[in-house]
This record gives sequence, C-alpha cells and structure tokens, in this order.
Amino acid sequence: MSSNVRPVSMERITTPALARNFIEEQMKELRAQIGNRKVLLALSGGVDSSVVAALLVKAVGKQLVCVHVNHGLLRKGEPEQVVKVFRDEMNANLVYVDATERFLSKLEGVSDPEQKRKIIGGEFIRVFEEEARKLDGIEFLAQGTIYPDIVESDGAVKAHHNVGGLPEDLKFELVEPIKLLYKDEVRIVGKELGLPDAMVFCQPFPGPGLGVRCTGAITRDRLEAVRESDAILREEFAKNGLEGKVWQYFTVVPDIKSTGVKDNKRSWDWPVIIRAVNTRDAMTATVENVSFDLLQHITARIVAEVPGVNRVLFDLTPKPTGTIEWE
Repeated sequence: MSSNVRPVSMERITTPALARNFIEEQMKELRAQIGNRKVLLALSGGVDSSVVAALLVKAVGKQLVCVHVNHGLLRKGEPEQVVKVFRDEMNANLVYVDATERFLSKLEGVSDPEQKRKIIGGEFIRVFEEEARKLDGIEFLAQGTIYPDIVESDGAVKAHHNVGGLPEDLKFELVEPIKLLYKDEVRIVGKELGLPDAMVFCQPFPGPGLGVRCTGAITRDRLEAVRESDAILREEFAKNGLEGKVWQYFTVVPDIKSTGVKDNKRSWDWPVIIRAVNTRDAMTATVENVSFDLLQHITARIVAEVPGVNRVLFDLTPKPTGTIEWE
C-alpha cells in the first residue's frame, strides 16, 4: 500500500469472505516489506492499532514488538484485556509499561484542558522513545492509520495518529496496512482476525483517555470515580442492547461538589454526568433517548457503588452547542 489514495476499483469490505481476501493480500505485502526484520507498534487497545497488531502477528509473528503504555487514564479492564488477548492468546511479543505514577505525577495540579493534553501526549512520546531505545534491530514503525485520517488531513496523517515527535535517530520506515480502509471495514477485518467484540466494536476513546473526563485538575479519587461509573454505564448499556447502537457513551466527574444524604448522614460529594450521543461524522451529534427506567437503574447503581458520589445527571445537550467530550 504505497499510495495514500484509495483506488476507485477497491471493493468495500462488507463480508467475512472479503475480509479474508484482504488479510491474505496484506500478509503477502507485509512479509515482502518487512522480510526478516523487526517492527514496532504502539498498541493502545483501540480497534485500529489492535487490528494492525493482529495482522502483523499473523504475518511476521515475533518480529513484531508491541508496546502498550498504561498511563493510568484507561477504562476499567482495558490494560488487562490487551495483555490477555495479545500476550496470552495470540502469543505476541508484548512490552507492557505501567507508567501510571509517572503520568499522574506530571498532571498533578494541572487544570487547563489543553495543558493536560500536551502533558499526556508529550509524556507518551517520551515513554515510547525510552522503550524503543531498549530494543535492538527495529527498522519499521507500524501505525493504525485509517483512510478517514488521510482524507481529513489532505493526504498527511493527523499528528495524534502518528507517534510523532520521536528524535531523528529513531526514525523508522512506516508500516500502515489498514490505511486505505474505513472504520466499518476495519471492524469486519478485526472480527475475521479473531479479536474479541469488546475490542472490535469499542466506541471512540480520546487519546488523553479519562483525563478529559475528570475535568479540571485530576485527583486520583475522582479519577477512580470516573473509571468505576464508566464501567457501570458500559455494563448496563451492554445488558440493555445499547452497546453498538449508541455511538459514544461515557461518564464525566467534574470538580464540583453538592450536598446530599447518604447512610442517613449529610454528604458533600461529586456528581456523575452521563453522556450518550449519536453522530455520523462527529461534527454534529444528537442525544440518545435512553429510557427513564434504565437511567434510574444506572443512577441507583452508581450512587450505591461509587465512593464519593451523591448525584447522577444526564447531559441533554446536542452538538452544537456542547462538544461530545467535556474537555
């Protein structure tokens, strides 16, 4: 895939058979490009990087080195899922880096959203660079670039999809096996590669992770409230047939408190805000009409199971005027 332009004649991948054909074709191309050399991949656990990892494991096996950086801002169970799928089930060469303390220490006291994003992005590059320097013989860098990334950026991949900012002496030849695919095609290929549905059909997740859903300066207790409430919301949406139907849904815990009553005592705790939206292009978004009974059930679980929370709110704001994420 040397060109960044999708051929007009390229058939849309809509069936398992077409996905198998694509996988076979890519395996040949990857083996021809990489030969017996090594390739490095920053594996986030999202669908794009996971599909690239699965393709490369199938094509070149242990020549692939996956680096999964846990910055402490992932959803509940995500780091464990990456290790289980790739190291335990696919026998991939996986380097797991728990950089939680490092990231949270850097973010301490930082309330500006853009500054938080810069710290998270910059620190990720530094961690990845450190891991890359420990490895010998790496000549290729694999990336989960997909076709909308190229189209939206006039033929150049968006910076947040690149492991950009690496020093000159760590420049690698790029390997981008899914760069001509649309997201729906990536999911079909991922399913055919045997990836679990939780990975293949995972909803969009921002690069800074839960860091932009723990608004203001991140504190560890409030970050855990985001993580635990988000896990409850995802579990209940899955149970009630909304997983895969609603484009994006998550919780936010803002840095405000209100008076409440818990265990017959006055409480001074945070609210959890539920956001559930549908969109085609992320430029505009409508709010999902979640049933009141389900919202009541989710509320009861969150206030009972998540420490430090005494209210649950539902965000009714479409985009515009409200962006999908809160930061």
